[in-house]
Amino acid sequence: MKNDLCRRLSIEQPIFAFTHCRDVVVEVSRAGGMGVLGAAGFTPEQLEQELHWISQKLGDKPFGIDVIMPKKFTEGAVPDLKSMIPEAHTAWVESVLQRYNIPPLPSDAKAGEFGLSGDQIGWTHDLARKLLDVALRYPTLKVLVNALGTPPADILAECHAKGILVGALAGKVKHALAHKAGGVDFVIAQGHEAGGHTGEVTTMVLVPEVVDAVAPLPVLAAGGIAGGRQIAAAMALGAQGVWCGSVWLTTPESDVAPTPKKKLLAAGSDDTVRSRVISGKPARMLRTAWTDAWEAKDSPGFLPLPLQGMLVQEPHLRILRSRNEELAFYPCGQTIGHCNDERDCKTIMADMVHEYVETVERLGQSLGES
Repeated sequence: MKNDLCRRLSIEQPIFAFTHCRDVVVEVSRAGGMGVLGAAGFTPEQLEQELHWISQKLGDKPFGIDVIMPKKFTEGAVPDLKSMIPEAHTAWVESVLQRYNIPPLPSDAKAGEFGLSGDQIGWTHDLARKLLDVALRYPTLKVLVNALGTPPADILAECHAKGILVGALAGKVKHALAHKAGGVDFVIAQGHEAGGHTGEVTTMVLVPEVVDAVAPLPVLAAGGIAGGRQIAAAMALGAQGVWCGSVWLTTPESDVAPTPKKKLLAAGSDDTVRSRVISGKPARMLRTAWTDAWEAKDSPGFLPLPLQGMLVQEPHLRILRSRNEELAFYPCGQTIGHCNDERDCKTIMADMVHEYVETVERLGQSLGES
């Protein structure tokens, strides 16, 4: 699986693991891939702790981070977002929580799962800059990915000066072309099957379209990839690597809480739904009573980004703390149906490579038949 992208990043396999768990970052990078830490939700101080721990464990092995740098509110004062959330939405959310006997947070609870309140998590350019200031101090940081568009030109220039490759996610060809025009080093073509924020076009259709559109930039395939056969398919479509997220959620290294992890382990590939409940933009996650409630007739409807995320941030923490199985959910892709065991990251990486080799050899043999 060695290719030019592997050589540029000094990794053995072009397998990129997106995760919010530092243990997964370390184990995937140790196994020859590229662990990428999702930085959204961390304070700069918390990110410093996480990256220091990762760098200590990995030594000279590279790793990456994924940030949220929104196009809106990039300069100047951020408006009073809280005042823009309708009281009717807040009251309706509370009525749903009371219906399932979800208690309020204790007085000494953190503002958010990682210490941030809903109006802080990734929606301000100022916070994103502070997170990058922390990350760019680490010499083994070799990949930076922006989840919400093309990074600003000055960030790209600083990363390139430090030898860091910059990528961005795209759910449409026009997004990929904008990334190329903006100067990124690679594009992640994320299909409809993927977990989290995703678009309408499936991976099988999107990847070759993006490959052709942005050539000669490298493309990573994302969405529907949890095994070696899917990696081989992505490479056959022209990708130079894969971007995987859901497959790491059920590993022993994952820090997913016990209740949603139990549901992830039991889920099938048809147990996910695209909902705007997390942020106001479509994102794939487990379908639960919580996502169903937002589609019911009495629902007030979703708010736009970033107001929806601010509205539900505390309720989501309350649901998590309550361990309510009916409401518990987690962002995941359709490959969650392939993740019904707790194999560790090293084993998953080895299984991926083994299955990839078997698949490529089988396809090669078919060419020799007449």
